[in-house]
Amino acid sequence: MTSSDDLLKLENQLCFALVTAARNVVSIYRPILEPLGLTHPQYLMMLALWERSPRPLNDLAADLALDPATASPLLKRLEKEGLVARERSREDERRLDITLTEAGRELRARAVDVPHQVMAAVNMGIEQIATLREGLSPFAGRVEKQ
Repeated sequence: MTSSDDLLKLENQLCFALVTAARNVVSIYRPILEPLGLTHPQYLMMLALWERSPRPLNDLAADLALDPATASPLLKRLEKEGLVARERSREDERRLDITLTEAGRELRARAVDVPHQVMAAVNMGIEQIATLREGLSPFAGRVEKQ
């Protein structure tokens, strides 16, 4: 049995394991993304845009679990690099639409191998990664809150 004192040990904390794992995952991605000229948050943004573009800023931020005010600086940097364009919607000028540029679309071909490089770096296959990701879904907001 685990005593109450054992429950308060740092090594037994779920939050510590998750934050440490997140930090380590980002450090694994860093050298893989560097040749693409992307940071990890920029990579996530590009992944979402490769799935669907153009799309409203609010929609993009929601899919990335970001506040639009947090997403905006990332988008500005991607725009400066020529990968995305930010434009006011013709239907509703309050809405900011994000569109991939030709360079942004072309970058996808160079990024195709990123997941394989990450799997090799952590010595895990697709099935193991999928199982891990599914196990994290309650913490990633993928289940309905009661």
